[in-house]
Amino acid sequence: MVSERGLQVLRAIVQDYVDTREPVGSKAIVDRHAFGVSAATIRNDMALLEDEDLIVAPHTSSGRVPTDKGYRVFVDHLAELRPLSSAQRSAITSFLDEAGDLDDLLARTVRALTQLTGQVAIVQYPSFARANVTHVELVALGGPRVLVILVTDTGRVSQRIALVPAEPGESDIALLRARVGAVLVGHSVAESSQRVFEALTAGPRPGVVLDAIADAVLRVVGEELEAFRQDRLVMAGAATLAKREQDFRGSIYPLLEAIEEQVTLLRLMSEMVADEKGLSASIGRENEPFGLVEASVLASRYDGSTGGARVGLLGPTRMDYSSNLAAVRAVAHYLTRMLEDDDSSR
Repeated sequence: MVSERGLQVLRAIVQDYVDTREPVGSKAIVDRHAFGVSAATIRNDMALLEDEDLIVAPHTSSGRVPTDKGYRVFVDHLAELRPLSSAQRSAITSFLDEAGDLDDLLARTVRALTQLTGQVAIVQYPSFARANVTHVELVALGGPRVLVILVTDTGRVSQRIALVPAEPGESDIALLRARVGAVLVGHSVAESSQRVFEALTAGPRPGVVLDAIADAVLRVVGEELEAFRQDRLVMAGAATLAKREQDFRGSIYPLLEAIEEQVTLLRLMSEMVADEKGLSASIGRENEPFGLVEASVLASRYDGSTGGARVGLLGPTRMDYSSNLAAVRAVAHYLTRMLEDDDSSR
């Protein structure tokens, strides 16, 4: 059991190590923090923290640095998060307010978050299975190509080129638009996906060219609807890992691989347990099942009309947890507000 002063000493070690990247000794703690006790007393407290595996000496006769367990205790006992400045809050608001559709909003979200924190920023797309298709547009591009545009009531917009067996004319495009729209518009993504499947497997066609073009368009639509239903991440700031490579004892390759593959991060974020404030943190060896033992992941939930998802950060265990958690929470708050405002305006 760690005493209250022991927790304060641990907090001082974490903060000083994050600020300086240097192991922290008892004299430095006495000089920098107003504990009102001697260096010998602080050394005794540090010995007790070391016995609890909360700090460790990286070298003989050096100061101490936090362990993964120490970071966890520090995060669990954070009395308050370091608030964002008014300038930072204004920057987030103005940057996100300029977003167009949902894709643009989420891209801006991760860019803002990585600029605030210097970490890799991650945001999950919300689930679109319950979103409704509100509009279908087809545009002839010349030759055997048709641009297919799908819009949902959540603001999601998809654009995809379909390669068709013959060049459609203007009247053909109008007929195709009506036919595809009848299958999709007013139905949820999940229902639309099923309706597309039924349309494509309805039975043999008489060989009419327009039917063949419609089938080619519907196959592309089906692929896009399936993509709507899959979990997706948007990320920014991967280059920051290279800049902070010295904060990793081993290779940063597992982190880069996780960023590229996405599946690992999706699983990790889905399993993280949030506290009463909606914040969650997975630190160091807690990430061993995901191959990310030298990384920390912080996340906060945001909500939209189709359900919740998470926005967060990926970085080394030596990070400013208080400021980073505050940034994640603030960005999640703004993202929720913007999605709710967008819903109410429809």
